[in-house]
Amino acid sequence: MAESGSTLHVELVAADRLVWSGEAKMVIARTTEGDVGILPHHAPVLSIIIEGVVDVQTAEGETWVAAVDAGFLSVANNRVSILSEHAEMSHEIDLEKARQELERAKQAGENDDAAAEAVRRAEARIRAVERAS
Repeated sequence: MAESGSTLHVELVAADRLVWSGEAKMVIARTTEGDVGILPHHAPVLSIIIEGVVDVQTAEGETWVAAVDAGFLSVANNRVSILSEHAEMSHEIDLEKARQELERAKQAGENDDAAAEAVRRAEARIRAVERAS
């Protein structure tokens, strides 16, 4: 176990459930300003996250990968909260189904905001699975 104060307490929360919670050495998430890496003792941050992938490197050396929709990232006092409408751990995602959803979303039309959001969500889910393998 990592020494006290050298880890972050991380909670990844979707609208309907707690997706992942635990101690981590680092968290990487995509914000509207670009990718951000959070280490222990990071300055307080409140940021908007976009559809993408969140990487959590645990205190035990494991890497957990999740696909998230837009939401918020909050960092304060070695606590990281990631709040998203939808979030899925990579091992929960059916890769073939995600690829089919991507094709359907692309066929729905590029000028449609809902279709563009569906494309970004499907792409994030695919990236999460690929990054975790």
